[in-house]
Amino acid sequence: MGERPSMRVLLVEDEISIAVTLRDDLEEAGHLVEHTADGQQAIDILQQQAFDCVITDVRLPSKDGLQVLQAAKRARPDTEVLMMTGYATVEQAVEAMRLGADDYIQKPFLNAHVLDRLARIGRVRALIQENALLRQELDGGRGSLPGVIGNSRAMDTVIKTVRTVAQNDASVLIEGESGTGKERIARAIHTLSHRKDKPFVALSCGALPDTLLETELFGHEKGAFTDAQKLRRGRFEIASGGTIFLDDIDDMPLSVQVKLLRVLQEREFERVGGEQLIKVDIRVVSATKVPLMDLVRQQRFREDLFYRLNVVPVRLPPLRERDGDVALLAQHFVEKLGAGRHYTIKTDVLESMLGYSWPGNVRELENHVAQAIAMAGGATVLKREHLLPVDKTRRAALEPPTQLQSLREIMVNAEREHLKVVLKAVGGHRTKAASVLGISRKVLWEKLRDYGIE
Repeated sequence: MGERPSMRVLLVEDEISIAVTLRDDLEEAGHLVEHTADGQQAIDILQQQAFDCVITDVRLPSKDGLQVLQAAKRARPDTEVLMMTGYATVEQAVEAMRLGADDYIQKPFLNAHVLDRLARIGRVRALIQENALLRQELDGGRGSLPGVIGNSRAMDTVIKTVRTVAQNDASVLIEGESGTGKERIARAIHTLSHRKDKPFVALSCGALPDTLLETELFGHEKGAFTDAQKLRRGRFEIASGGTIFLDDIDDMPLSVQVKLLRVLQEREFERVGGEQLIKVDIRVVSATKVPLMDLVRQQRFREDLFYRLNVVPVRLPPLRERDGDVALLAQHFVEKLGAGRHYTIKTDVLESMLGYSWPGNVRELENHVAQAIAMAGGATVLKREHLLPVDKTRRAALEPPTQLQSLREIMVNAEREHLKVVLKAVGGHRTKAASVLGISRKVLWEKLRDYGIE
C-alpha cells in the first residue's frame, strides 16, 4: 500500500519516560503528535481537535483512560483508540475493549510494536479515504457503471467493455462465479443502452424444470396443457423492445437451447401449443458461472448457440481478484443496510476482511455486513465474528492465532515474548534485565521459572 501515511495522534501518558521516548519515535515515523499527561485535559483537547488515533494509559490524573476513550469515540467514532495497560489492570483492559477500544498495549512494551500498529492503521485508513474519493467519482458517474461498485484494475476492464458495447444490440455473455454480480452488469448494460426506457426482464435458467422453463420463456396458448386455462405471454414477449437477461445459461437443457437458437437467429418464436409466429425486438444478455466452451466440448451445450451468445464476452472477476474493492463494497453495504445509523468497522477487522478470499464473492460480503448490523444491538462498532466466517479451516491462514485467544492469554504470551527479547538484548544478564523491565530480580526469576525460560 505504499509509504506509511502520516496521522494526527493524541498521546495521553503521565509517565514521562514513556511519553518522551514514544512521542519521539512517533514523530520520527512522520506522525503529528500532541501529548498531555492529564485525563481531563485530554478530554478537553478531543472536544476541540480531531485526531486519527488516541494512545492513552488507563490510569491517569483527573480522568482515567476509559473516560478518555469514551470522549474520543463521542467526538469522532472512527478515531482509533489504543489503551496502554499494566499487568494489574486486566479488568480495565477488558472494559476498554467493551467500550470500543481498538486495541491495547501491555506495559512494558517496545515502541516498535506501537509504530507497527499505527502503520497498519494508517494504511487501512488511507485505503478508506481513497475509497471515499472513488465513491464520489462513482456517484458522479465518471468511469463507473450504474448500480456497480468497484474501481479496481480488474473491474476497470469490465467497465470499459460494458460502456463500449452498451449502445449497440450485440449479444453479451457474462462469465463469473456465483455472487460476483452478473445481473448488476446486465442491468448496467440495459441502463446505458437506447433500450433503457423499455423492459429489463431477468430469468434464471437453473431455477425451473425443462417444461416450465420453456413456458416461462415462450409463453403458452390457452388449452396448451391441462393447467393452461388462459393465454400467457412468455419472458421474450414481455421483454420486446428491451433486454432479456438469461442467468445460469449453462443450466439450460438442450431441448430449450434449440428453440433459443431460433429466437436469436430469427427474432421470432411460437408460444407453447400455438402456431402463430410472435416477432420480438430484444437484446439478449446471458450469464454463466462456468466456461461455456467447456460444456460445448462435453456436448452439453450447443456450439452454434454458444457463438450466438458470445458475441461480446465479459469476464466478471471474483472478489479476491478485485484489489481494494472489499473496503469500498463494505462501506457501501454498511450505508445501504444501516437504515441511516452510523456503523464502523475497526481497521484490524477490515484488514482481515481484505485478506479473506470471499469464496461467495460480493453476495457473501453483503450477507456478512447484513448479519453484523442485525446482531449489533445498540452498538455501532460491527463485530469481527459477524463480518467474517467463524470456520477456522477457512480463516486459519488469514488471521493470527492471537485473535482467537482470550485477553489474558494474549497478555501472557506478550509478556513471555517480551522477556525473551529483553534477555537477549542484555546478553542474558538477569540483573540488567530486571532493571530494564522495572521489576526486582526475584520477580524476574519467578516469571522466568513460570514461563520455562532458561
